Amino acid sequence: MKALFTLTLFLTFSHFLVAQVRQLEADQAPGKGNVEGLNWMVGYWTGPGLGGDCEEVWMPAVDGHMIGTFRFWEGGKLVFSEFMNLVQEGESVSMKLKHFGPDLSGWEDREEWTTFRLIELGENKVWFHGLTIERIGNEMIYQLALTQNGERKIEEFKFVRKGL
Repeated sequence: MKALFTLTLFLTFSHFLVAQVRQLEADQAPGKGNVEGLNWMVGYWTGPGLGGDCEEVWMPAVDGHMIGTFRFWEGGKLVFSEFMNLVQEGESVSMKLKHFGPDLSGWEDREEWTTFRLIELGENKVWFHGLTIERIGNEMIYQLALTQNGERKIEEFKFVRKGL
């Protein structure tokens, strides 16, 4: 299962994906933005994704970092969780995350992160390399470029804001 999700979560670097998910060129500098500009993501969000159920929590930005956590379960069983960090890097922002199995074993090596580099930060919408996030009222929509079994696709998550 770990290998399947590891393969699933690799970003595709092709340029023929639908327009809602954008890619940086190899020599292209990341976009400019501030972590505080993503405070519209703060809250507790739930919804379907990856064929199961998802939950995500984002805390407000502090000292150039915005911390979040994600969990995915299927059939009442935890499949994996993520620790996420939106990090201010000079004039840009990156989303860095690590995956963990139900037993808290890490998927990435200790010094490695899955990283999404900023392309553009708009009002209630952000484009990272291979990932687009948009908030519309109490909904947050994620569009993630994935490659699974050699096939490229866009996985969409539609979350609704909930109270804790």
